Amino acid sequence: MGVKLLKDFKEFAVKGNMIDIAIGVIIGSAFNKVVDVLVKEIFLPPLSFLTDGINLENKRIILRHAATEPGITRPEEIAIGYGKLIEASVDFLIIGFTVFMIVRLMHTIRKRANDPNDTSVATPKDIELLSKMTTLMERQVELLEGQKQRGGKPS
Repeated sequence: MGVKLLKDFKEFAVKGNMIDIAIGVIIGSAFNKVVDVLVKEIFLPPLSFLTDGINLENKRIILRHAATEPGITRPEEIAIGYGKLIEASVDFLIIGFTVFMIVRLMHTIRKRANDPNDTSVATPKDIELLSKMTTLMERQVELLEGQKQRGGKPS
């Protein structure tokens, strides 16, 4: 049982699954730092300026005030802190929009790189070869169709 477990773990690690997971975690962590800086240093300052520095975190509905009179045993205030929910929702929307824009930019760059007709970005070799193969196959089909129309047999 122990030897099989060790063998299975070795196979798992060598096949690259563990390495892929580690790379994903590392890139995800670095990406999180970029998004965090974008949100805190780029998007939130103008938003704070537009809202005149309103701090939503402290907004709440007080259900019961803390007792301030002697002899009353209600030391804690009970309140619904809706401000933190609004702040977290705004943060979520900003982060979601930032991630969307970054992914969209990456998709546009990838699409341009995979377009064999776009000469502003170097086309990857595999896409270039596939494009040439497609062109050759289209020419071959045209030749075969031309032979059929003339009544000849393809050789």
